Amino acid sequence: MSKKPLMPKATAVWLVDNTSLSFEQIAEFCGLHVLEVKGIADGDVAQGIKGMDPISSGQLTREEIDRGQRDPSYRLKLAEPKVEVPVVKTKKGPRYTPVSRRQDRPNAILWLLRNHPELKNSQIIRLVGTTKPTIEAIRERTHWNSANLQPQDPVALGLCSQIDLDTEVKKAARRLEREQKKLAKEAAKAGTLLPTEETTATARESEKPQPGYAEIVRAEELAADAETALATPAFATPSPTVAAEESEPDAATVFAKLDDRHENKEKGEGEGAEEGEAEPNKEEAASAERSQE
Repeated sequence: MSKKPLMPKATAVWLVDNTSLSFEQIAEFCGLHVLEVKGIADGDVAQGIKGMDPISSGQLTREEIDRGQRDPSYRLKLAEPKVEVPVVKTKKGPRYTPVSRRQDRPNAILWLLRNHPELKNSQIIRLVGTTKPTIEAIRERTHWNSANLQPQDPVALGLCSQIDLDTEVKKAARRLEREQKKLAKEAAKAGTLLPTEETTATARESEKPQPGYAEIVRAEELAADAETALATPAFATPSPTVAAEESEPDAATVFAKLDDRHENKEKGEGEGAEEGEAEPNKEEAASAERSQE
């Protein structure tokens, strides 16, 4: 319905107390949530509000109420007003909270933070009519009365309607869904993350000390020396015949080698004697040349 009674909650209180209409019928006629009407019936919502008779105010007829009581699916219709009431344009501003309910705002904020953490500060401000510093103080438990705060439903306290609360919760859910889709797209573009074992192994390899220039040159020199040493005849593998001769010596060859060594020794001694005789002859020739001069 586009039109609502002048005092929705007071009208709902009266209809709950004086008629047998269903909660859905009263909620739709008064523009309230079904849970709010149920809370009014249980005594949790609209405490202290005096009911207003819609029949005496000309907003509803007795026949309309009887028709609704007979048919639970029937929707009540607001009576045509005798006087046209102009629509008052209200400016959007902070929600007004009655003085008697202002001490309950911290409890309502704590309830919203616990049950709906997805709500932004601006949404909580619209629902309860508080300030951002108060919300942050209650969230960080630095509020002056944080030890005595008890979470209470703001709808039950009468600080906001169930419809407003559901609207803000749906907005927050849609916002979270958009953010999750955006993060999923960014993750798909960036690629998957490497396993922990590979990243830690790469980090350990990077932390190992790298060899310097001098060590590399020294290693190359040692490798070159090893190659040259292996190429020399001393490290060459002997032929099978030589290996056989060395492994099985003959007696005749041994005696022949000993005779050769004895002859070489004698030749060496003879050459040494001749050199000794030649040296004095050279000295005598040199002295004779000096005397002639």
